[in-house]
Amino acid sequence: MIDVDGVSLSFGDVPVLDGVDLRVEQGELVGLVGPNGAGKTTLLRAINGILDPDAGDARLAGEPVAELSAREVSRQLATVPQDTHVGFAFTAEQIVEMGRTPHRSRLDWTDDDDPVDAALERTRTDHLRDRSVDDLSGGERQRVLLARALAQEPAALLLDEPTASLDINHQIRVLGLVEDLVAEGRAALAAIHDLDLAARFCDRLVLLHDGGIGAAGPPETVLRDPVLGEAFETTAAVTDNPVTGTPTVTAVADRTARDGRVHVGGGGESGRAAIRTLWRAGYDVSIGPVPEGDVAAALAEHLDLPVVTAQAFGVPDDATRERTRRFAETADAVVLTGDPGSDIVATAADESSPIHASFNDGPHAVARGDGGQLTVVDSEGALLTAVEEHLG
Repeated sequence: MIDVDGVSLSFGDVPVLDGVDLRVEQGELVGLVGPNGAGKTTLLRAINGILDPDAGDARLAGEPVAELSAREVSRQLATVPQDTHVGFAFTAEQIVEMGRTPHRSRLDWTDDDDPVDAALERTRTDHLRDRSVDDLSGGERQRVLLARALAQEPAALLLDEPTASLDINHQIRVLGLVEDLVAEGRAALAAIHDLDLAARFCDRLVLLHDGGIGAAGPPETVLRDPVLGEAFETTAAVTDNPVTGTPTVTAVADRTARDGRVHVGGGGESGRAAIRTLWRAGYDVSIGPVPEGDVAAALAEHLDLPVVTAQAFGVPDDATRERTRRFAETADAVVLTGDPGSDIVATAADESSPIHASFNDGPHAVARGDGGQLTVVDSEGALLTAVEEHLG
């Protein structure tokens, strides 16, 4: 439905887009993500014909946008802009009625209130119909502009930061509505600032970076630490949201690398806490053996850390023990988590290492020094201190 083929666009001597290709099919919601200044809004404006590309073209249903009139474009494509400012004090209903303009001839202004009423109802703005847009909040104006787009009855939608002015409940409602419209057969391309929302609602993500496409695909393939780190110039931890099952992104302070590698043996919540603490401190971290699907293993994989997995409730096989032995022998410290008597943890515990430490799921963590004497510590920070002291 929406095709972008080799689009390049500059503002004066400043290149913004460079050979961008993408396609949005009917029945698909594609999220356009990327840092500020990456060209997301510029690309949307090239698609709807507001801006003329220097090279390449955008097509709607196979027809070049540059060869279509504004009315023809508006019959197929509706745009919800980021800027909600309206120059005149129209009522909300009048704004939504403007969505019918592409379907009316200059001489025939037949009353067609049904699409307008339906759009107001679907966006839950019916109660605002008689109010001036000057009296509406930014979020209310955003929803009215979405209603105007629906009144156009388009085959495709462009949305530029559609949730930027909304509180959390309306964010979910608006993107849920877009999801429903897509399920009805429309195509939608949305520039979305919130990566978690983009991952939750979009079928695919396209990451714009340095004028081109840095990554494209399902959210779980685009929202990865190395990809986000390069595009946003920050360190990000990507984990699965326990409620939605979709990726969630947490930006963390820049890590200062430290000398030393720490191997974490054992998983669970305590294992995840150990990984998080050591990784944030700047250590190289490996983990294993941990049961397949363990939360600690999931965090390690999202951080692109080496992981040794084993079957849950079973004795680790020889290959698992050998991989663990190699990690443990070359580590500067080993952190044990969970029950030290379990087969999974015991595999790492049996290997020689300068220091052993154990996180328990209870209120204490236990650090075991070179002489085998146990030192009780009561926080993740205390365990980190024990490791730091041993490594010098």
